Amino acid sequence: MTQEPQDDQSRPISRWAPPSDVPPAGQSSPDDLVDDERDTAEVPLPGMPRPAVAPVPAADTAPLPPLVPPPPPGGSLPGFDAPPASPPPSSPTRTDSSPRRRIPGPIWALAAAVAFLLGVLGGYAGGVLEDQDDMSSLAGGGLDPGSIETDAPLEGDDASIVKVAATLLPSTVQIFAEYQGVEDAATGSGFVFDRNGHVVTNNHVVADAAKAKGSIEVVDHKGRRYKADVIGRSAVYDLAVLNVPEVKELEPASLGSTSRLRIGEGVVAIGSPLGLSSTVTSGIVSALQRPVSTGQTEDDTSYINAVQTDAAINPGNSGGPLVNLVGQVIGVNSAIATAGGGEGGEGGSIGVGFAIPIDQVKVTAAQILKTGKATYPIVGASVDVQAVDHNGALISVVEAGSPAAAGGLKDGDRVTKVGDVTVTDGIGMIVAIRAHQPGETVEFTVMRNGARHELKIKLEAQTENLA
Repeated sequence: MTQEPQDDQSRPISRWAPPSDVPPAGQSSPDDLVDDERDTAEVPLPGMPRPAVAPVPAADTAPLPPLVPPPPPGGSLPGFDAPPASPPPSSPTRTDSSPRRRIPGPIWALAAAVAFLLGVLGGYAGGVLEDQDDMSSLAGGGLDPGSIETDAPLEGDDASIVKVAATLLPSTVQIFAEYQGVEDAATGSGFVFDRNGHVVTNNHVVADAAKAKGSIEVVDHKGRRYKADVIGRSAVYDLAVLNVPEVKELEPASLGSTSRLRIGEGVVAIGSPLGLSSTVTSGIVSALQRPVSTGQTEDDTSYINAVQTDAAINPGNSGGPLVNLVGQVIGVNSAIATAGGGEGGEGGSIGVGFAIPIDQVKVTAAQILKTGKATYPIVGASVDVQAVDHNGALISVVEAGSPAAAGGLKDGDRVTKVGDVTVTDGIGMIVAIRAHQPGETVEFTVMRNGARHELKIKLEAQTENLA
């Protein structure tokens, strides 16, 4: 048996605990929220954004990648440390020495205008084709392409936060779930995923209710309440899909693509922070492919290849949509970083929030809708998640007969790259692996005895079996 990652209690991380007394929908008050365990930094209430944290959890080794759900109420979250995003490739340098004709100003201006127009149309067409290809590739996996909306509801030159809010609020819901036997004790957010009555939210919003077969209800923007059932959930990716037949009358949110996001792009977070339904905040994409680990035990830890944003995300926003300025969902709000540690530490948004990329949401939702379960990729190795030298991920144990062993990975290897993603530590490696799908063959760059090696490892599928 390999050792699972444990929590580092010294890290300034937090999640929110559910309130002990929960007022009716629409009347929640921040004063009603209490911490489940005040010896940890703030903790997202089930259904509230789980604070994600500072770098590195505290176990010696962690199975790579381990089966770990998001942090439970009252637990602290291990940290994260992300490699900087790879710089875009530089423009090719012209090498020919032949003289160039000078283009007259008016002609050049016309050519530039035409090129710009073609670029805009080409970008839009490329985006549409990419979305269509993405949906068709998932069609056999549980998604009904006819029930999914991918077209941007707003034009780029007509976009505004006001219009984004008006478009997405009718597709966003508040969620109330039973927690430790108390109805409506866990609150969060979600959004209408398709026209078949399915709602997407975070696993940690409904996990306790799902285990106990407790009640779950969703509330739309007009205050109407609907009964919901869990179709399936993933602790690994912190996602859950609910069946809410009565929301078929609600317009589904349009699903975008994380692959086209740019750092600095404007985004809007929608949800029910602190029980305040239909709340809208805005900001920018602060970073992409940010490795974030949340949770404290094997049963409640998730690793997210997150979209980082400075849009205010607070307890209750968990599961709600992060939206671009043309009205497409590009992420599911899931975690926040906090500045305080221990009792009396600062809670709430400090401008560092994390969302699960919508591309991963589509894949996991398709799996759940087809089989009721989610799968994730593994290599069959354990990695040191405590090392803080940022020189790569140190492999502690390679299991015999595993994909890692078949690919040539050895105990003591230091992985510095997974595919085209630079890896600086164990958590970064786990997240990079989980950004791929089972069955893919991925190149691993490793350092062994001072020499660099390129290994090809075929990822194996592991199915989550959650109650």
